Amino acid sequence: MDEQTRTRIQTTIDSSDVVLFMKGTPQAPRCGFSATVVQILDELGAPYSTVDVLSDPGIRDGIKEFSDWPTIPQLYVRKEFVGGCDIVKEMYGSGELEEKLGRHSAEVAPPELTLTPQAAEALKAAIESESEGVLFEIDGKFNYTLSIGTKQPRDVAVETAGVTLFLDRASAKRAGGTTIDYVHGPQGSAFKIDNPNEPPKVRQLAPKEFAEKQRAGEKFALYDVRSIGEREQAKIEGAVLLDRTTQDQIMRLPKDTTLVFHCHHGGRSQQAAEFFLSQGFKNVFNLSGGIDAWSVEVDSSVPRY
Repeated sequence: MDEQTRTRIQTTIDSSDVVLFMKGTPQAPRCGFSATVVQILDELGAPYSTVDVLSDPGIRDGIKEFSDWPTIPQLYVRKEFVGGCDIVKEMYGSGELEEKLGRHSAEVAPPELTLTPQAAEALKAAIESESEGVLFEIDGKFNYTLSIGTKQPRDVAVETAGVTLFLDRASAKRAGGTTIDYVHGPQGSAFKIDNPNEPPKVRQLAPKEFAEKQRAGEKFALYDVRSIGEREQAKIEGAVLLDRTTQDQIMRLPKDTTLVFHCHHGGRSQQAAEFFLSQGFKNVFNLSGGIDAWSVEVDSSVPRY
């Protein structure tokens, strides 16, 4: 690392009490680890500044050498290197991060949670020791994680249906009234979580599940967000190309219209789906795997490219 880069990094660290070197921005993190640290800092209400290392290759490589730490994100508090995502999560769970940031939050009451008999049975079968329980995490985007583990010092414990669930404080605030079920379907068995606090979000729709909806005659509007050239190579019957005119037409539809978007592999259609969700539509789906997965799993007559 050259001296100019070292000086830039040191100046940035000196300029703010809390500095996070991350991938992306707080509004649009470009990796899950950066998103996790942003959510923790936001939850604690600590003012902080950020540096997007992806926009500056010199900083991206230099901060690793500067901190003698191989990964991003990296958190500094009052010029002291704290660590990466795992260390920040551990300090948050123990309350040490709050103390370091000078933040003090009130205790969180245990939320009301419901386990169906099927879910309780499945979770009990996975717990191997008396000290273990179920770690139930809900991140800021209402993604859910269920895993087996032990209680951390500041976790909130909830007993229900003979199972102990442990939630960090942020998850506990988001969990009130949640029901956890265990269901069997065409794709196998899985936990199903119904959380009344969850805002509308884009839901993933597997090709086979979408084909079943088509056969059942369910009403939906299917949009293709690919280019005209791609559409000439392969298309799903009934899909409408998403262009400016089509977008205007969608905006005039009732907000409870079921919208399904697809592209080649699912990335561009996810972005389109997120846009229409932000416009107030409540039933928005992304065809997971895109037209390529449709060709493999449902209709082999659709050419792959």
